[in-house]
Amino acid sequence: MKVLSYRDPGYVEFVQGLKRRAIPGDDVRDLVSGIISEVSAKGDAALFEYARRFDRVELSKESLFVSEAEFAEAKKAVSPATKKAIAASLKNITEFAKRSMRKDWSYRNAEGARVGERFTPFERVGVYVPGGKAPLVSTALMTAGFAKAAKVPEILGATPCGPDGKVNPALLYALYAAGVREVIKIGGAQAIAAMALGTESVSPVDRVFGPGNKFVVEAKRQLVGAVSIDLLPGPSEVLVLSDKTGNAEFIAADLLAQAEHGGDSVIGFVTDSKALIGKVQKAIGRQLETLSRAEYIREVIEKETFMLHVKSFADGVAISNDFAPEHLSLVCAEEKKWLKEIRTAGAIYVGNLSAVAVGDFLAGPSHTLPTGGGGRSFSGLRADQFQRRTSVVKLDAGAVKKSLASVEEFARIEGLDAHGRSVSIRVEN
Repeated sequence: MKVLSYRDPGYVEFVQGLKRRAIPGDDVRDLVSGIISEVSAKGDAALFEYARRFDRVELSKESLFVSEAEFAEAKKAVSPATKKAIAASLKNITEFAKRSMRKDWSYRNAEGARVGERFTPFERVGVYVPGGKAPLVSTALMTAGFAKAAKVPEILGATPCGPDGKVNPALLYALYAAGVREVIKIGGAQAIAAMALGTESVSPVDRVFGPGNKFVVEAKRQLVGAVSIDLLPGPSEVLVLSDKTGNAEFIAADLLAQAEHGGDSVIGFVTDSKALIGKVQKAIGRQLETLSRAEYIREVIEKETFMLHVKSFADGVAISNDFAPEHLSLVCAEEKKWLKEIRTAGAIYVGNLSAVAVGDFLAGPSHTLPTGGGGRSFSGLRADQFQRRTSVVKLDAGAVKKSLASVEEFARIEGLDAHGRSVSIRVEN
């Protein structure tokens, strides 16, 4: 892991490099572009070929979608404890979503026109759930659960299956509980392309949601226009920003928990207490030996983890805002003061007891959050992203008359006399 103090050579250069932009490499861009073109041109056949190549599974039109029998088998296979945990998470998601959805509104403007907005759910959305080393049951809930709360009529799920053609039963049960009735057994950029463009078997969606690896993220980026997207959530990140009040054992546990995702995960710890860095390092060493996924975690700790000793807590806050972490754990004596200064984090966990994993699984807000520096431009997934906004304007005779002079002046300035005439004709008649 990289450990630097503000006094060390290379510190300034390293910190400057933490101000990231989520820009893909040419190799990723070109590969994804090719996959999208193949799916667009060949449809189902391209999906089956990529499933064979990447997931080592033979799929057909008959096995592309999860069947009703597979949903039923999953329900039987899942333990009561898992069902209870899924229900608890969905309950919190639904209650959180209800409070964050936008409501219709209207008012009369200065000319007397009735103007406002109405919000309706998208008719059909796609939610992507990554495969890989673990069944991300919580991701199914943190995407489809919000769609269900927003009353989206049709939710298409996409997740890669195993070589046996099966999807993890707990994941399937979670998708079903969250309102998903269609699931394609496809992962990667090809799944995003299928949902956005459609194939012979897959009906296209209006908007695509969900996290993924760099190829999934790039596919979403390239397909904007064919479909709308939620945000660009990639591999997991955490930044712990702590003063001397931080509990080293808790901090180490949060760092290890996010490193557990493996792959391209990014793990950071910033503090104005040099002594705390040493304590956290020792705690990581102790705790790592007790974890079942130690092999994956150790690689992330060695290659993708940094610890910075900053001159002041204010410097740490500045670094956090430049880094724009997916998850920020803020541990300090003056919580209210410093919380106000955090601007770019996807989600903030305040205090020693606020484990990031509670937000990942249960608390209510979605854990689908911007990564790679995207927090400067995007917010995390929200219920109102499943709503289509439409503005509404209604004028009566008095409002048209009061609007005429200003409209005619704009029409004169812009040389659009038909615009002016479309209003004056209503006043004259």
